[in-house]
Amino acid sequence: MKITIDEIRKNETIRTYIEKADEALSAIGYTEHSFVHVGRVSNTARRILLELGYPEREAELAAIAGFLHDIGNIINRVEHAQSGAVMAFRILDNMKADPEDIAVIINAIGNHDESTAVASNAISAALIIADKTDVRESRVRNTDFASFDIHDRVNYSVKRADLDILKDKNEIQLSLDIDTDFCSVMEYFEIFLGRMKLCSNAAAKLGLRFRLSVNDQIML
Repeated sequence: MKITIDEIRKNETIRTYIEKADEALSAIGYTEHSFVHVGRVSNTARRILLELGYPEREAELAAIAGFLHDIGNIINRVEHAQSGAVMAFRILDNMKADPEDIAVIINAIGNHDESTAVASNAISAALIIADKTDVRESRVRNTDFASFDIHDRVNYSVKRADLDILKDKNEIQLSLDIDTDFCSVMEYFEIFLGRMKLCSNAAAKLGLRFRLSVNDQIML
């Protein structure tokens, strides 16, 4: 059976796991990983592949992987990519999804976290880029500026984040506007350099060069 992203979004079991996973992360002070995040990642992963001319079905599978990618956080933040992939397998198998579709989706989920990520195909590459470029002030839950850690400061400092595919240059560019009163550019790189390298590797899988612009200055 060809499962659609609409079926995934409406599935109450999936929605419960996403909601509870975000609650668990909130309890330990992590940034927002709720329906806003997974929705943005899902839509962005799909958009990347469509803009690059990939088949609609591959873009749909990237959207599904994006929506499901963080459910493993309900088990533990540590190795959540792998636990999430196993959870997704059980859910999709119970939904009678096509085994080839399941294989692609769980591969992408299991390879999205920077500690173990490998962009083995276009779908996993699109998921990595979509996930790691969702940086924004609205992801910060902490309302006490005085107690902000570096992750809070970095996310809160980002006032604009646009991801654009520049086909004429074979590039994909993340453009950020950062309020340096909250976070210096150096602090951004201290936290996100590993993620940006991962985006670079994922972009290469798509035949693109990854570029990072901060306050209108090309950094990568």
